[in-house]
Amino acid sequence: MSFSTVTSFLVAAQLAFAAYDAQPAAQAAPSLAPYRGPGAWIDIYSPRELARPEATVAALARHGVRTLYLETANHRRRASQLIVWPRATERFLDAAHAHGMKVVAWYLPGFDDLQADYARALAAIEFQTPAGERFDGFALDVESTKVRSIPRRNANMLALSRRLRATVGRRFVLGAIVPDALSTSCRGCLWPGFPYRSVARLYDVFLPMTYSTLRRGRGPRFVDAYTRANVDHLRRMTGRPRLPVHVIGGLADGLGAADSRAVVNAARARRATGVSLYNFRLSGPEDWAALRRSPGGSKAL
Repeated sequence: MSFSTVTSFLVAAQLAFAAYDAQPAAQAAPSLAPYRGPGAWIDIYSPRELARPEATVAALARHGVRTLYLETANHRRRASQLIVWPRATERFLDAAHAHGMKVVAWYLPGFDDLQADYARALAAIEFQTPAGERFDGFALDVESTKVRSIPRRNANMLALSRRLRATVGRRFVLGAIVPDALSTSCRGCLWPGFPYRSVARLYDVFLPMTYSTLRRGRGPRFVDAYTRANVDHLRRMTGRPRLPVHVIGGLADGLGAADSRAVVNAARARRATGVSLYNFRLSGPEDWAALRRSPGGSKAL
């Protein structure tokens, strides 16, 4: 894609949102409904699901899923791919909404090319099917270490986030998919010095990647404590005791039935808005049974 094409897209997008932003500010906070209840994740590397959107959505509905988190692009693909699989994305949106399911778009930026990151994020936010269906929310996957300098990475991530927030206004609900506590709490970890408070000023809900399966501990007691600690860490670091948090547990194929229940129990204990496991392809019957008990799910503990 040429620079002029990308520029034209951005100009059109800004104009489209101008009328939206010009309206009087809403009194109520943006609805967190897209992030409530049990969720499921599908990325751009899921060929079976991408080939069968309607069947996949029907399966999710049978499992009691309230929200589908659908990846639209990531920084590893060429810049011209604003939406990597547009036709499959259309079919997912139409099918999910027909089942009464919310759909949240997510994008993994590299933070080294902010113009490209912004264009791809905005393409997801503005995406519309021929039937007029749109995403119910957007979440930025904040985890790329492509920019090695932490100060520069923080600056670029916040610059992109501010630009997105300024574009969509305060009534559009934005989610931040963030690393777990251990990934931000040491000098040589994934993202030391993560700017939690600054991020919290720009996003409405946090979705921490609380992947106990990547840690040394095992068993439901560890999973429960690990999940609770991550929610507590977010609320402490942001200075917001009631910060809305949607817990992402996982990886699903590394969790036993008791472990999956522990993720959900911990999320309920910490009054999370919802729970999901990463990802749909890796989830088994024991995972879906646990997720039905998630905050906003169909069964009570």
